[in-house]
Amino acid sequence: MIYKVKLKNSDDTVMLDDHVYDWIESDSYLHKIDFINNLRKHSSGCAVFQKTWKKADGSYKTETIYLHKIIAEKFLNEQKNKERRLVGAKNGDKLDCRLENIIYRSRSTASRQRKTSSKTGYTGVYQEHNRYRAVISIKGKSVHLGMFDTPEEAAAAYNKISKELYGEEGKINKFK
Repeated sequence: MIYKVKLKNSDDTVMLDDHVYDWIESDSYLHKIDFINNLRKHSSGCAVFQKTWKKADGSYKTETIYLHKIIAEKFLNEQKNKERRLVGAKNGDKLDCRLENIIYRSRSTASRQRKTSSKTGYTGVYQEHNRYRAVISIKGKSVHLGMFDTPEEAAAAYNKISKELYGEEGKINKFK
């Protein structure tokens, strides 16, 4: 069964597996801070618990707990290693916190999965005059893949090379 939990500051919901939801509800600390009912949507798009506590000395301490991170640490910690330390969403939806969607990634993989800033809407595709250049990063170097008549043709060229080089961890453009 999948639980959908409404976020405090948004109309969005976060998806959780039933045993993950049960663990959150039964964990004494998470229950004490009412974690599940105080999840908010972070500016990065993920679900987060954030609360500021007043300390005995009068100063304040802000506690921040990212939902996808505590789930990964509890249920997927064996996947974590020196190279793969960042937690991400396989399908790109940061509010889909089902175990099948959470994965540890390397920094380079996480970087490839970011949303594009290209005005064409496609990763690795840039308009030059009336044509479109496809470019991909290989070991930190920008490699020219060719010039194309449409952004879709350039995106398809990028997708092909991304699949060949990076397999499942490569960024694949979705066509509009």
